[in-house]
Amino acid sequence: MNNGNRSGRGSGRRFGGVRSSSGSRSFGRPKSRFGSRGGGFRGGRGGFKRSNDIDISKFVKKASFTEKKEIEISHLFSDFPFSEKIQENLKRRNFEKPTPIQDQAIPHILKGKDVIGLANTGTGKTGAFLLPLINKVSNDRSQKVLIMAPTRELCSQIEEEFRLFAFAMGVFSATCIGGMPIYKQIGALKRNPNFIIGTPGRLKDLEKRGVLNLASFNNVVVDEIDRMLDMGFIDIIKEIIGRTQKERQSLFFSATMPDPIKRLTSQFLKEPVTVSVQVGQTADNVDQDIVRFNRSSKVDTLKELLSKEELKKVLIFIETKRDVEALATDLRKDGFRVDSIHGDKVQRQRQRSLANFRNNNINILIATDVAARGLDIKEVTHVINYTIPQTYDDYVHRIGRTGRGNNKGNALTFVARSH
Repeated sequence: MNNGNRSGRGSGRRFGGVRSSSGSRSFGRPKSRFGSRGGGFRGGRGGFKRSNDIDISKFVKKASFTEKKEIEISHLFSDFPFSEKIQENLKRRNFEKPTPIQDQAIPHILKGKDVIGLANTGTGKTGAFLLPLINKVSNDRSQKVLIMAPTRELCSQIEEEFRLFAFAMGVFSATCIGGMPIYKQIGALKRNPNFIIGTPGRLKDLEKRGVLNLASFNNVVVDEIDRMLDMGFIDIIKEIIGRTQKERQSLFFSATMPDPIKRLTSQFLKEPVTVSVQVGQTADNVDQDIVRFNRSSKVDTLKELLSKEELKKVLIFIETKRDVEALATDLRKDGFRVDSIHGDKVQRQRQRSLANFRNNNINILIATDVAARGLDIKEVTHVINYTIPQTYDDYVHRIGRTGRGNNKGNALTFVARSH
């Protein structure tokens, strides 16, 4: 069959997998130069090696999508006391009903409360903090907002949402992230925008250069704070928040609340309101299974999968940047519509690849874990873990790229056959 994934030799091939006793798919294919990688147990963080200590049975689970309970929504967007311009921008996007996290968090933020927002990825957290803060700034131009997020991609996504929500309001932002020319960002800061969106490392760099005055901010948002903890940013975040105004509104959004983050909230938030709309892991929407392969046939097994018609929009995760590029090159030669993102690509390249994936110019994107958090890419039908992640938390965040919102997703994890 040929659904546009491939040209030429992909046409008409059948998916030859059979079920093993564990319910996983099992294959036997000719040798490939990627085969020696096996299950991908070579560490990608710091280059260390590690054995696979994740219980393989955790990768097999049927979606409980039909059992998911709907959370009652108390408001429409028109019920919130937003400015007329914001309401126009919401209508332009056909936004009538908020998501649960927006429904519950926005009223508290509008009242000036500090908020801890707990919600799974893909639940509308960005709108929950952007809309009331844009409204706040439109009413009082002395307000300045600092938004921190763990990755360049998430910062860019927040910036994109900001532009749509604040369209034609005369409220401006600057995005400060690594991988982009710093002098352009310095120029943007000199225009004194009310919103600064950035990654902690770049924000600290700009502050050291004397072009970012942290003491001017009286609103602070930390998004995906649990990911910040995973990436070792907590000390930088403490330093940055500690230099903002003491009388400020602080909003922390996270999927989980481990002890170090609880201590951070008690240090920086004043009588916070906790809003939790978690109804189980995002993975509840995702069918999870494993793909067994012979060590000499890994890439051919993958190609067989990608030739199937139902794999319409696929995100593939690999541990190392070099292997991402090698696999992308191999698939591209076979006619697959594929691109890649990883830390060695400059930000413009990463944004172009993501845009092509979002707009369906390509239907396969290969990535390191840089893309595992925060990205909201619509209608990803399948996530494939071509290499097993370092931790189960990483696994959950990877497969959270599919099954978003009210959609059902699929996750497949490659596991080497034992001989």
